[in-house]
Amino acid sequence: MGRKQFLTAMLVVALVGSMAFPAGAAVVSTTEDATASSISGSVTVTVTGAADGDTVDVRYENGTTETVRLLGVDTPEVNVENTPGEFEGVPNTQAGKDCLRSAGENASKYTKNTLVGRTVTLKFDSQSDRRGDYGRLLAYVYVDGQNFNLGLVERGHARVYDSTFSQSESFYSAENESQANLRGLWHCRTVDDGGDGGDGGSDSGTASIEWVYAEASSTNDERVQIKNTGSGELDLSGYTLVDEAGNTYTFPNGFTLASGASVWVHSGSGSDDSDDLYAAFGHEIWNDYGDTAYVYDENGNEVDSRSY
Repeated sequence: MGRKQFLTAMLVVALVGSMAFPAGAAVVSTTEDATASSISGSVTVTVTGAADGDTVDVRYENGTTETVRLLGVDTPEVNVENTPGEFEGVPNTQAGKDCLRSAGENASKYTKNTLVGRTVTLKFDSQSDRRGDYGRLLAYVYVDGQNFNLGLVERGHARVYDSTFSQSESFYSAENESQANLRGLWHCRTVDDGGDGGDGGSDSGTASIEWVYAEASSTNDERVQIKNTGSGELDLSGYTLVDEAGNTYTFPNGFTLASGASVWVHSGSGSDDSDDLYAAFGHEIWNDYGDTAYVYDENGNEVDSRSY
């Protein structure tokens, strides 16, 4: 090849490459990813905002901005009504819709707390379209080398979105595990729809973790909401609330919840009453960047868990 032909070929390659990303964007790689055989390219960006759990705004190094729809996942809606039928096993009732809304808010908070302000890597899948609805970029988001999209599914913050992408097998495997353990949104499968729960106990109480408020200004503001979703009174004597690190709060003897009633368990100190209990941990225990709350009965059996 002559020098003129060589320079012409190089110019064509440069022009084609410039079409993939905005000018000035830091392209990390255009080769296959070590953990996913169909990664077609990647780029470094800064996350500037999150509309909800699966949609973020990013800025390239040159100042250009994009909206990114996280590939392969779908978190419950927070701005419009949810359709329970999209989330396998969640009852198509108002209780199911309300539970999904709460799960969507948890997912949104998790995404905002974890990603906004961070420098991350977007990775693109050659088996997927580059852009989806409304022209949004479709990508995996990697934080510290970890696939954030997959993490949403593992924590129960998202279902797998029925679409074509190379990592779908690992995503569905994570979803199956989350469903089996009723993590995050899959807890909504158990909400009381006004009928027999099918477990033979029409008059029993059931402890459910409705909310973990980790983004708190003080230990008393940090709290977990426990609700009796069963049809009968629930005696919480000897029950425990535990985080991933093993911090444990034991409910006081004789504390009960009527059907549909709830109580907040605060990490700080105070005077217990029917609406608020105080664990007196002396410090905040719920991790802002994600944790799991567990409730065990008086015999040590896991009753419920909630990841965020």
